[in-house]
Amino acid sequence: MSKPVVVNIPHQLGRAEARRRIEEGLGGLTRQVGAIGRLESAWAGDVLNFQATAVGQEVSGAVTVADDEVRLEIRLPGLLGLLADKIRGKVQAEGRVLLEGPKRS
Repeated sequence: MSKPVVVNIPHQLGRAEARRRIEEGLGGLTRQVGAIGRLESAWAGDVLNFQATAVGQEVSGAVTVADDEVRLEIRLPGLLGLLADKIRGKVQAEGRVLLEGPKRS
């Protein structure tokens, strides 16, 4: 059974800039995962649905972009569920780095 990890990251970027930064970060993640697995993603409005497979484990979830917050919900398979707190902390920290900083034009 999968264990959900939910992370809410507030931001002051507005929806369009937050989405742009997420797309930029996703490109880097896709390259990293591509070395050992695969990452598929698709936008449905302001929700990015994703599925990643690596070393026999499948992780799926969604990133919902709002004007002032990004919400990540990640479903972890059994063994990875044991690392949920560490994964939550890492996602929170990386998400803040991605969404902080000046707006780009």
